[in-house]
Amino acid sequence: MLAEWFGRWEVVLMLAVVLILFGAKKLSELGKGLSQGLDELLKATRDVADEVANKDRRESGVVYEAITPDSRTAEFTFRTRFENDSSVILFIAQGFGVGRISFAPGAFGSLVGLLWFVALLAMGNVLLFLTGSIAGVGLSVWLCGKAEKILRQRDPSSVVLDEIVALPFCFAGWVAMLFFKNGHLPAPEYFFSRETWLLTLGVFVAFRFFDVLKPWPVRQSQSLPGGWGVTMDDLLAAAYVNVAVLLFYGGDMLFAH
Repeated sequence: MLAEWFGRWEVVLMLAVVLILFGAKKLSELGKGLSQGLDELLKATRDVADEVANKDRRESGVVYEAITPDSRTAEFTFRTRFENDSSVILFIAQGFGVGRISFAPGAFGSLVGLLWFVALLAMGNVLLFLTGSIAGVGLSVWLCGKAEKILRQRDPSSVVLDEIVALPFCFAGWVAMLFFKNGHLPAPEYFFSRETWLLTLGVFVAFRFFDVLKPWPVRQSQSLPGGWGVTMDDLLAAAYVNVAVLLFYGGDMLFAH
């Protein structure tokens, strides 16, 4: 199978080709993008922490009057609940700040999705795995739709929660094969073992490929209203991934230990 075609030196060669194609300049831009993204992530985390710390001081958003020591009237305006909620909504919809990375936010959101996939597997229960996956989709539809309204943009590039929740569905066929073969969910480390890490990488790359290329009906699904249009295209891209990886790697997935 294809996984047998790639050894250690082949991987090194591919990395060398990437370096030649993109060059040091692009890699430098990537480093700057990562640095800016980390700064944005830390800032977003601090903003949310401040929101939580100041929760007791928030009011409904009306203007309050108070008498100052010199008997003058002073006005104090508190931020509205909507504004406070908006920062939390954006923090989650933007992948906990990852979506603010200027360089390829969708790819970094997909990496967070890989962590979400690992977390679901770590529960060790197929019902919880399915429930968590489906609940993630519902959360994405809701929050991504709200994020569109807050940012006043159609499917903003910084909103990556859709990539995060779609990533586990990219492994659905593989997980299903292993479940019916062994009678239980595979452990998270299975997908990163020496025998399977390349297959896992193939799934990840395939998802990014179909998410960017958007073959029919992936692109067309973006016309759906609100958060459905943001989320559904990633789920359809995940469906393409399952077809592709099962065609190319099906035997390896079934017999890998």
